[in-house]
Amino acid sequence: MTEPPTVPPENTPPTVPQLDVRAAQPPSADTPPPTGGFADRPPGYPSALVWLRAGILRDWRGVLGAFLATWFYLPIALLVAFWGGLAFAIAGLFAIGSGANDQVPQVLRDAPLIGTLIEAFLTRSGGVLGGVAGFAIGFLVGFLVVLALPWLGVADEPFALLTGLIGTVVAAALIGVLYTLYRVLLEPRLLVVSGARQPSRREDARLRPILDDCARRLGLPSVPRLLMEDDPVLSNARTYARHVVVTTAVLTEPDDEVAALLSHELVHWRTGDEITSAFVRGVGLPLTLAHALPTWLMRTFPHPGTNFVVFVFFWPVLLTMRYVVLPLHARDVRAAEYRADLGAVLTGHVDGLRRILERRLSFETGRSGWDEAVCATHPPHELRLDALERASLAGAPVGAAQAVTVDGLFNPSGPVGTRRTWLLVGALTLVACLGTSGLGVVQWAFFRPQAAIDGYFSALADRDSDAALGYLTDQGSGADTKLLAQLLRGKGYQPPTDVEISSLKRDGDTATATVAYRLGDARETATLTLRREDETTGGLFHGWRLSGGPTQLNAAIADPGVRLNGVELPVATEGPPVVLLPGGYTATGPSSALSETPSTTVLVGPGETAAVLQLAPVLKPAAIEAVEARVRTWLDECAKQTVAAPPGCPFRYYGGSVQKITWKILEYPKLAVELTGPASAQVSTPTETQGRVEASGTTTYFGGSSPFKDDNAFTVAGVATADGDNVTFRPAAD
Repeated sequence: MTEPPTVPPENTPPTVPQLDVRAAQPPSADTPPPTGGFADRPPGYPSALVWLRAGILRDWRGVLGAFLATWFYLPIALLVAFWGGLAFAIAGLFAIGSGANDQVPQVLRDAPLIGTLIEAFLTRSGGVLGGVAGFAIGFLVGFLVVLALPWLGVADEPFALLTGLIGTVVAAALIGVLYTLYRVLLEPRLLVVSGARQPSRREDARLRPILDDCARRLGLPSVPRLLMEDDPVLSNARTYARHVVVTTAVLTEPDDEVAALLSHELVHWRTGDEITSAFVRGVGLPLTLAHALPTWLMRTFPHPGTNFVVFVFFWPVLLTMRYVVLPLHARDVRAAEYRADLGAVLTGHVDGLRRILERRLSFETGRSGWDEAVCATHPPHELRLDALERASLAGAPVGAAQAVTVDGLFNPSGPVGTRRTWLLVGALTLVACLGTSGLGVVQWAFFRPQAAIDGYFSALADRDSDAALGYLTDQGSGADTKLLAQLLRGKGYQPPTDVEISSLKRDGDTATATVAYRLGDARETATLTLRREDETTGGLFHGWRLSGGPTQLNAAIADPGVRLNGVELPVATEGPPVVLLPGGYTATGPSSALSETPSTTVLVGPGETAAVLQLAPVLKPAAIEAVEARVRTWLDECAKQTVAAPPGCPFRYYGGSVQKITWKILEYPKLAVELTGPASAQVSTPTETQGRVEASGTTTYFGGSSPFKDDNAFTVAGVATADGDNVTFRPAAD
């Protein structure tokens, strides 16, 4: 029931308009205490999930601040920005200070008075301006570099950037939820470790009636578990998710102040303020842990020297917490304090709370670095006193007052979600599952290491060199890819067949596969190494490529007419190297009147780094007869001469002065022909197959003449050369 407003006495200064304060009705005795895995949790929530959800989703500003400060590495960005600014400032101080005058146009430098003024200004301030500008530029560059560095690898892939951001948000939220559950579930053990204990019988008899009475006035059917902390000096109380910890000094305080203190803490407990704080701490857990050490040092060793040393080493963390996390989280913390103060108004203990606030700034000192830096940012006590005055003083009609009720203070928490919400969540989950499954099928079908191997050998079977090169990490840059395409389309190309992946092992971004295949008439096995691509296809899929590139032909083609699969290879002088892809190649060489080159097959296996091409020309069977016929013709021409030493011929007569001589070939030599090239051969006469020639005629001897007949052996040597379809012979010079 609301009491009618009282009429202030005369000569009383005007007061703040009244807030209609309505206490709750006593809870029903039949209301069951909370049960379940979260014992001592606040009433008024349909389930523990609703309780956790209400606290987690309340302070989005604090969550955003903790997320940005932690997961975007703001302390590191500040550190790099400071040193970058310092380096740029030093550079600007000397660079601009020493060369500032040179940057002024000559016209201004020569102008009377103005030139002197500019020169004096730059001389005295140019270095300072350069240092300031350098520090600003270096600070900005260093700060942005740290923020952008984790995203440089996916800057050109929007889907990868989006998934990276989503993954970061999910990771932060998951850590926040896990940390919140850790704090809630293990809260009894954590408080015991921190020094809290069960109250004694005397302490319970002193505090329990007051706590139960405050809970009854606030409409709470249950109360949190009460724990004590031995501190006979400081009257203090702290509220956690399932407990209220009170110091022993509170036992000596008046009842109305104790009631005001407990009413304040009960509101904190009922509204789940600790859940909100725990989730924000969890989202910024790395930053929270980094901030715990300097605050512990400053709390344990309170001295200006200690504070200075700690600030020198930890200033990026301290400044990030103070100027990023604190401002964003302070709004919810201050609102929670104003709301908790209304608990004393509802229970009728405004005077007790006023006396507490007038004696000290706050009665909720934190024990951790986070509490001292963030959660202890209570509103100024004068503003809290002012809010109490507005909520408690009378002097305005009831109709004009803003009613402060339990229902208004404790907003009723609905179920976890409405039917429409769950239908929407289910539809979105179904779409996400189907989309993820579809992406998984596409990844499995087209972007596995096996898919790269199958695609590579399929491209070889299709004789598509461009597609095959696309599956290699080294795509033959600098090689003659046009010639390679002609070779694969040639008639003599044999791609690997019956390809089978016998085993595949993946280790991170690399994979090793054992592949069996048939090449020619033999069954072969090769070990292939694959690497995952850094770039994505469609912004989503990372494909695989086989390590290495096409196989280089390691034999220089020195003679024209060498062909692979009917395609003539360039003479190896200058130009791109000849490369091959796995498969069989039919190689043929040039042919002439002297020689012919038997065709051979060059087999190139997957993963090979070099291929050998060996073409050996052989002497044609008819070439020896052609050389011998040419030599006989030459010898017959020599035999027709009637001189003792036919010029350029392999025989001569050495006896006296010849008056008359004739030559007769008794036996032609049997020649040995050895190829020195596709179109040349060395001609020689073995000792056992020398030719024989007979010389006959008359000689002059002591003034008279006498007939003679001489039989001698001779040999033939020279070079046979193919000239089109004919063979020529050039005898060796004597």
